[in-house]
Amino acid sequence: MTNFIPVFPLSVIVYPGQQLNLHIFEPRYRQLIRECHEKKKPFGIPFVLNNELKELGTLVEITAIRQEYEDGKMDISTRGISVFRILELIKEIPDKLYSGAIVTYPENVADGRQLKMEKIIQGMKELHRMIQVSKELKKPESEWISYDVAPHIGLNPEQELELLSLLRESQRQEYLVRHLKKVIPVVARMETLKEKIRMNGHFRSFDSFDLK
Repeated sequence: MTNFIPVFPLSVIVYPGQQLNLHIFEPRYRQLIRECHEKKKPFGIPFVLNNELKELGTLVEITAIRQEYEDGKMDISTRGISVFRILELIKEIPDKLYSGAIVTYPENVADGRQLKMEKIIQGMKELHRMIQVSKELKKPESEWISYDVAPHIGLNPEQELELLSLLRESQRQEYLVRHLKKVIPVVARMETLKEKIRMNGHFRSFDSFDLK
């Protein structure tokens, strides 16, 4: 399917199903949000990496306007719906302050394995234990997929984009397994180093991307 959507480029990856809270302050995006909220229409968040607009992004829906300020700024909550690929960027839209894009939605294959997902979740929990972070699971572990784990295991922006580009759940699961196998030993070595130091008694708002 191909269609036109308003876009709000940001240097943040939003995965399908992920919640994202945003503070909206620029006039062009205040207009975008108000129109999308009134018409109950989604908008796109294309990913900006190193000041470059990427072709991939995520369609999101507004789940709530949490607060509106006297100067027109607002706090909103959104949820990712699906991955899109930009076919054509429309920088100027008549009578609009914001930009848009013609996009297509690649097929996303749900071919993951539950046993592998369970191992990924255990790896995430081990990582959190090591760095002393507590994360509340908002749905049963049996319902978790790769998109649920990805924001919580320390992927850098390039890795987040790589994961977003993988359109099979099995591929994303393999990617997360490889990442956890690399990062957990690194964190373990850091913990050992921190313990040695302690024994010695020594302690020590998204900016938007301008398309015009």
